[in-house]
Amino acid sequence: MNKLEKIVYDAVKSNARLKATIRNTYQSFFDLLPNKKDYSIYPIDVKEGFFYGFHDLTPFNSEDNLVLAHKLLIPFRMPNKEDGLEVGYFKFAEGKATNFVTIGTSYAWNYHKGCRLQWLGQNKVMYNDSDGDVLVSRIFDLNTKETKTISYPIDSTSKDGKYASTFNYGRLEKYMPGYGYAPYSEVDHFNEEKMPEQTGLFLGDLENGTKELLISLKELSETGEMTSEYENCHHYVTHSLFSPDGRYISCLHRWVDKDDTSNRHSRLFTYDLELKTCHISPTNDMVSHYVWNSKNQIIAYCRVGEVDCHVLFKEPTLQEYQKVAYPKLNSDGHQSFINEASFVTDTYPDKYRMANLYKVDVATNETTFLASLNSFKKYQSKLYKHWACDLHPRMNNKGDVVCFDSVHTKKRALCFMKIK
Repeated sequence: MNKLEKIVYDAVKSNARLKATIRNTYQSFFDLLPNKKDYSIYPIDVKEGFFYGFHDLTPFNSEDNLVLAHKLLIPFRMPNKEDGLEVGYFKFAEGKATNFVTIGTSYAWNYHKGCRLQWLGQNKVMYNDSDGDVLVSRIFDLNTKETKTISYPIDSTSKDGKYASTFNYGRLEKYMPGYGYAPYSEVDHFNEEKMPEQTGLFLGDLENGTKELLISLKELSETGEMTSEYENCHHYVTHSLFSPDGRYISCLHRWVDKDDTSNRHSRLFTYDLELKTCHISPTNDMVSHYVWNSKNQIIAYCRVGEVDCHVLFKEPTLQEYQKVAYPKLNSDGHQSFINEASFVTDTYPDKYRMANLYKVDVATNETTFLASLNSFKKYQSKLYKHWACDLHPRMNNKGDVVCFDSVHTKKRALCFMKIK
């Protein structure tokens, strides 16, 4: 954002509807101009009709020779209960994906996060699905070609493949539309309660198929300092991840007005699985996106004091932190670590509807521009039509290929760019 855009943003950022109205009006003036040309400093391999989803998981296997993907089976519209999404993987070499292999079909997915398709250990793949009106998850073994069903949907899995984090997807869809699975919302419970004791963040045991409640929404609302309106709001959790060593689960705790879910309050917390303790970030009402690095540190886009920026939390209790690349990067983005000292991140479409991609050095705050790609108005989300395509960059394990979703060819596509 330039200085004027930042001033306006800071003035209206607490009112989501007003912020969206001003953004849409502002962009509409620039829609009268010819589209800018796409630009990237390295070639992009494009696979139209495919996407991966969120930035917090890597689609690459441990050897970086297979990459997971979703294949769209419907035209451009919101999915219905009967709409399947193919899941599978490409073979990958020299920065290019080839030979897509289908391993299953999911009937529980959205455009932002797909069906949470992810690697489970070395040779297994996990994703969410449905059995009739019941949400489940599937584990597919690449060696035996067998599929195991778990009786609940998952969000993320531990590196050793033994555990999963999960929560109430019906509640998530009700209070954050577009991130749950809408057709199945009616089968979830406690949605009308503000801070229920029966649901919150769960730990799933994938060996025996059970799950246990780690911390309830009621307990979360009573932990740490909360903004004054929280008692009249409806609470939920989302965006959960295991730390690389498996000891912690991080998660976003959010609360919204029942009749206006657009004004969202957020904070990041980590749960220590060994000590059974919860740590709350010292942020001011806003945390949007985050990921872990190999040192058990978290990079998050959040508000500290009155400043919105990328912040590195230096240890899992979240109390020691530093701002990163501010004010060079002063708009929200989705991060993925290249190594423990650098990450890639994107931006939402600017006034020209161009989404940008950057590499960031945590120690020096140096930013390197990687790409600027068209994000056409057709793909802008609307009320209850959450079909936007963010870049959501994701790095491979070696740290030399960034995978991202894009619509710069006017079709949703999975893209790969080899970087130095």
